[in-house]
This record gives sequence, structure tokens and C-alpha cells, in this order.
Amino acid sequence: MTNPPSVSRGRRPAQGAPVIDRAFALLTAFNETRRAMTLAELSRVTDTPPSTTLRLARRLLHLGALERDADGRFVVGLRLWEVASLAPRAHGLRTVALPFMEDLYEATHQHVLFAVLDGMEALLVERLSAREAIDVLYRVGGRLPLHSTGVGLVLLAHAAPDFQEAYLAQPLVHEPEGVPLSSAALRRALAEVRRNGIAVVNRQEPRPLLAAAAPVRGADGDVVAALSVVVPAGHTESRFISPALRATARALSRGLGAPVSAALPPGRFPDRP
Repeated sequence: MTNPPSVSRGRRPAQGAPVIDRAFALLTAFNETRRAMTLAELSRVTDTPPSTTLRLARRLLHLGALERDADGRFVVGLRLWEVASLAPRAHGLRTVALPFMEDLYEATHQHVLFAVLDGMEALLVERLSAREAIDVLYRVGGRLPLHSTGVGLVLLAHAAPDFQEAYLAQPLVHEPEGVPLSSAALRRALAEVRRNGIAVVNRQEPRPLLAAAAPVRGADGDVVAALSVVVPAGHTESRFISPALRATARALSRGLGAPVSAALPPGRFPDRP
């Protein structure tokens, strides 16, 4: 599994940092709540002198990595999307996963999520959603906390032991509820995920929902992604979601070349011919 990065994502580059670090800091300053920024805002958020910010922003505009909106503010450019769409760990998995996700979507008509581990977070690679489905907080390309989401718990439960220890060592708070989570409670939750082969999360804010997630394995048998269904609380019970979710995750794993034994849920055996 992916090891924790040596430098925290989004960390401001030190004074005198290489130009590429400063340019990357400008690009990663954009997020769900900061989709467009003025030059002054970019400078302040990245702690970069205005003159340097202007020079870098102009170059990024020229390369297509940044664009300007109707108000003249800076926004992420399509060139970045074009390049990012070629990332093999996301694009390759997504290509194989989509047909299986569509089957699961037809069975639930809610949200179907597909995520991978990236750094200390889960990265949402794809999401299929019905128009009438409950609102969720995460978008494609967005990041999800490992300790309080279904896909995150699955990915963390099957991560390398040293990764888990590094994650458990940090202060943990359930978001958006703002409720602290002890490392002991998280250890128990991860053990439960490994034992059951599925993670179930019940959330009350901003709207009550239930999320169930299952591991997806690659050709070497290791967990490479997580597949999840999110439904309104009370819409259905996890015991009704789990069989379809398990079967889809197993079929997707086999589609990725996982050995039959690795693709099976705990306690299950290959179907007899």
C-alpha cells in the first residue's frame, strides 16, 4: 500500500523553495471552497510574495494550468484535468470499475463511490449518483478522511501496519460532526472491517445516511481500492446492501486479476460449478 508522504499535502513551501514547489503550491491552493481566487488571495493563501505569485501565475496561465474566470479571478485550467486524467492508478482502475459500478447503481439507485488511497486520505476516483439521491459531501477528485468514511475505513484497515500506526498516532476527529475519536476505538473498528470484509458507517450530519464499503483487490491480492454505496438512513438496512456490494467488489477484483481466494469475502468459498 502507499506509504505516508514525507511532507504533508498542502504544506506551504519554505522561503527559497524551488520554483516548481512554489508553482505547485499555487495549484494546490485551490480546493472545494476556493475554486477561484484573486492574485492577492493566492499570495496570502500560499504565503508567497505578490510579485512572485504574479510571475508564477502568468506562466501557469500560459501553460494552461491556470485560467481566468469572467471576473478575472484565477481558476484551475483544463490542461491540468487533461494531464490528471492519464494517471494510471486512477484512470486504469476507473475504466475497469465503471461497468461494475453501473450494475451496483442499477441495484440501489443511490450513490456508488470508488476510491483509492493517496497519502493519508482517500481520493474519490468516481461517483455514480441518482438525481434524487441524498446529498453527500464529496466530489470526484475530492479527498475523504480515512477514519470516518466507509471507503476510508476499508483502505485504512488493509493498509500496511506502519501506515496504520502513523495514522493512529495523530489526533482524530469525526467530520463534519466534530466528535473526537480515540485510537483504541479506531483500532477496534479496523479489526471489525477486516473480520467482516465490509465497513458500515452511520452518519447523522449534515443528513442521516448509511455508507457501506468493501475492498477491491488487484492482481497480487492486495487491496487497491474501495467500493461503497451511500443511502439515506432508514432507506434500507446494511444487511440488504451488503450482499450486492460484496458480490460487486468480488467481481471487480476478479476483473482486475485478483486470485479467486483473495477476491472472496471472509468465510466464503468459490461457487461450485
